[in-house]
Parts: sequence; C-alpha cells; structure tokens
Amino acid sequence: MYSLLLIIIYIAFISLGLPDSLLGSAWPVMYKDFGVSLSYAGVVTMIIAGGTIISSLLSNRLTKTFGAGRVTAFSVMMTATALFGFSISDSFWMICLFAIPYGLGAGAVDAALNNYVALHYASRHMSWLHSFWGVGAAISPYIMSYFLVGGKGWQMGYRSVGFIQIFLTAALFISLPLWKKTSPDSADVSGKIVTKSFAQVLAIRGVVLVLISFFGYCALESTAGIWASSYLVRHRGIDAETAARFASLFFMGITFGRFASGFVSERLGDKWLIRIGIFVLSGGIIMVALPIQTDLPALMGLVVIGLGCAPIYPSIIHATPYSFGRENSQAIIGIQMASAYTGTTLMPPIFGLIADYVNIGLFPLYLAVFAILMLVMTERATRVIERKKRSDEADTI
Repeated sequence: MYSLLLIIIYIAFISLGLPDSLLGSAWPVMYKDFGVSLSYAGVVTMIIAGGTIISSLLSNRLTKTFGAGRVTAFSVMMTATALFGFSISDSFWMICLFAIPYGLGAGAVDAALNNYVALHYASRHMSWLHSFWGVGAAISPYIMSYFLVGGKGWQMGYRSVGFIQIFLTAALFISLPLWKKTSPDSADVSGKIVTKSFAQVLAIRGVVLVLISFFGYCALESTAGIWASSYLVRHRGIDAETAARFASLFFMGITFGRFASGFVSERLGDKWLIRIGIFVLSGGIIMVALPIQTDLPALMGLVVIGLGCAPIYPSIIHATPYSFGRENSQAIIGIQMASAYTGTTLMPPIFGLIADYVNIGLFPLYLAVFAILMLVMTERATRVIERKKRSDEADTI
C-alpha cells in the first residue's frame, strides 16, 4: 500500500509540472488568435499566481477539514477543468476566467502534496519527486509543439494535457483510502494538524526567516529561467539558438541535480544540502559574471546554477516538520508556497525593468543579491531553530 501510494504521488508530481510550461509554449500563437498584445501573457500569469497564493494560504484549513488526499484529488480536478476551459476559449477574457480555477487548483495541490511527503516520506523522495516535477515541465512543451507543428492548434495541446489530468484525478479518487495510511518511517499525524492564523504562524520563531529565504530562492530560480537567454544574447552577443539551448540546460540542471541529491540526502541532511546548493549556485553566478572574452564559462555557469538550485526547494520544505513541529507544518508550508509564488511572480518583471531602463548586464548581480539573501536567512534560521530545540529539550528534563 505504501509503495502504491508513493507511485501515485510521483505521477501527481509529474502532473504538477505539466501545465506550468504550457502557456509559454503556446502564447506566441494564442495572442495572435485573440488579437491581443504579446504582453497580455503577464495578465494571465498574474491571475494564475494570485489564485495559487490564495489557495496556498487556505491549504492549512482545507487539509485539516478534508485531508491531503481529497484536497489533492479535487485540486487536480480543478486544474483539469481549467485546461479544458483553455482548450475551448475563443477570447482572451475566457482565458482569464479559466485561469482562476487553474491557479486555485495548482496552489492547493502543491501545498498539500509537499506537506504530506514532508511528513510521511524520507528526504530522498522529496528530492526525487521534485525532479519528476521537472520531467512534467519539460514534457509539456513537446506536447504543445507536436500539435502546433501538426496543424491541430494550441487548443488540442491543452486538451491532451487536460485528459492526462483527468486520468490522474480518477487515480487519486480511487487511491483515497491509501492516504490515511502513513509510511513505515513516520508516526500518524491524522487529526493533529493545528489550524493557525497567518499572524500565529509568523509568530513562530524562525518562520519569517525561512519565508524570506524561500522567497529569495524562487526569485532567483524564476529570474534565471526567464532572463538567462536574453542576457546571453543582448549582453554577451551569443546567438539566440545557442543561448536558448543553454538556458534550457538550466532546467535540466535542476532536474538532474534533484535526482542526484536524492541519493545523498539521507547522509547529508536538509541543512547541508541547502548550504551546498547555495555555494554551488553562487559559483555558477560568478562563472556567468566573469568579464572574459570566451563565452564557455558563462554558458556552463547556467548549468551550474541549475545544479545548485536543485536541492534547495525540496530541502527547505522537507525540513519544515522537524524545524517547526509536525502539527504546524501544513500551515507553514502553505505560507511557504505563497511566498514562493510571490517571488516567482514579482521579481522577474522587476529585473525586466532593470534590463530595459538600466542594463541587462546586471543579471548576475541581481541573482547574487538573492543568493546572499538566502545564505544569510537560512543560516540565521538554523541558529534560531537549533537554539529553540535545545531550550525545549532543557525544559523537558
């Protein structure tokens, strides 16, 4: 039973990644069909991001009331409905309308699944599961391009991914009895989730530091993914094809890095995985910034940044039950997801303004700011959490 549910969760993580890169793949065709500006993609992504932030903040109450299995199943069903809605949309306002359940479903399932895995499975599974998210995000552009090249339109691309989500929804509903069982490694926490207000969660020592660190990580990852290619072309004069290829290798670095880190996560632990990741990605940023004639260090630096990013996101989440208590983890992870989506949504456009009005050559410095922020906040959080642990242990003696 434990293994069967784990397989379903792995499939669910692939499904989480599938919709994430569809809009970027289809928008160059979609905006022409709707007769709107290319920049209108930002409107859609902002609506989706708003929905994910709201549902992430509500995930604690939802999971407490309905359980992680039901929240996951209904959230994936909402996402499937939204994808089918996209496939039948013939105007921009319809896309905006269906972006609402798209975002609400994505945020709730992300928070519920991440917390469930953090509570019931070893850290290696958290790394591998997030690697499978990367598989889903990498597959969907190929699905979309297949239908676009075949002349069947972006609508069929969305519809095909919607069918995949429907299949997963059915599997999740069938698997609901399994969600009440936990892994052999963990204690049952059913019924022990504590419903806390936003202010109560922020009052827990160390939480704000972790949220800022998580915000910094997601700001760095999303900015690197969106602007790397433009930086290579506009600042270093690299041809667009080569730049696009190495920019995509940034994501491959994340996917491969998460798969590889799963093999050492038990030995190193979450704290050291985060530290190593920050130092590796910092080395990659330095490679990108080197003011030398040859472009190879800058190109390889993007891959190194991806490898460094790989263990940070899953390790921060997996450490949450240990750091703040299993009963508080769902509330905290929900706010972590909201913090992540805020960083992902706001920080890349801000760099876009810097690129337009100042200098796109500041790209490595912009990334370095978030790397330093992560390092400072995670180290401070570690000291606060360990000090609290020692204090609690002394009180029980």
